[in-house]
Amino acid sequence: MRRSIFGFLFVSILVVGCMGDNGGLKMKYYKKRCSSVSVETTVRDIVWRKVSANPAMAAKLLRLHYHDCFVRGCDGSILLDPVQNSTTEKTAGPNRSVSGYDVIDEIKTTLESDCPGIVSCADILALAARDAVSFQFQKQMWPVFTGRKDGPVSLASEVGVNLPSAGANFTTLVTQFGNKGAHTIGTSRCVLVARRLYNFTGVGDADPSLNVTYANELRKICPNPQIPTTTLEMDPNSSLSFDSDYYQALNQHKGLFVSDAALLTNPQSTHITQVLQNPKVFFAQFARSMVRMGAIEVLTDVHGEVRTNCRVVNKQ
Repeated sequence: MRRSIFGFLFVSILVVGCMGDNGGLKMKYYKKRCSSVSVETTVRDIVWRKVSANPAMAAKLLRLHYHDCFVRGCDGSILLDPVQNSTTEKTAGPNRSVSGYDVIDEIKTTLESDCPGIVSCADILALAARDAVSFQFQKQMWPVFTGRKDGPVSLASEVGVNLPSAGANFTTLVTQFGNKGAHTIGTSRCVLVARRLYNFTGVGDADPSLNVTYANELRKICPNPQIPTTTLEMDPNSSLSFDSDYYQALNQHKGLFVSDAALLTNPQSTHITQVLQNPKVFFAQFARSMVRMGAIEVLTDVHGEVRTNCRVVNKQ
């Protein structure tokens, strides 16, 4: 299931107003370190091939980067498999539906062959997310600074307290997203919106803030009782496209989750959601937000490691 993170672009603008520094990351970090191959081109070519074959992969790779950065920063810790009965981020409830790991594995295998021990899994995640979104436009949609190292620690217990829920209110969103980033493509599952459609206050009612027509459409897709495997678009009629349609739908009270509707409960955030309906403004601000998110709590230089296999820490 996908959590509602459409709104954290506006929070980045609301709380901080500007991009901030890049956490010690650099442009063209691998140019001299991997002189025999272009790291950026290798990642782009693999990701574009995957997204071309399966457009839904764009949202999966973007989500993978987001879920990584929100827990321990952008350190590739979400990629670690559980070992000796330990529970890693990958095994936590909010991450059990996360996918795209096979694409990261393929990129890592290719780069290890061409430039062994140099390119971190954390950087691959950041580049893959950018390239997944960029495929639609056939150009880079934001710069990716590189030089991240991979973190050796991954704990399932840290996921729930760091990832926002679909039912988060405005205050929670500001707190959790204040230093993070955003996306506007993907799908969710009916079980996440069932309460909002059928029992919002516990008396068999719907959320009054939800557009009535949209609510009726959702009920047709998600009849009661819920079928756990039924999916629906997070961004109505635009779940495979990266665009500003989410904010247009939101201002028509067609935000899928309670956390979407929460963006209209504050005057300043309401104004920002209206401004972001303009595609030019949206794309510019989204790019800034993604650069900012990619620098969250990064490990650089002697901190962390460069895994040879993204799923396991290196042997000491």
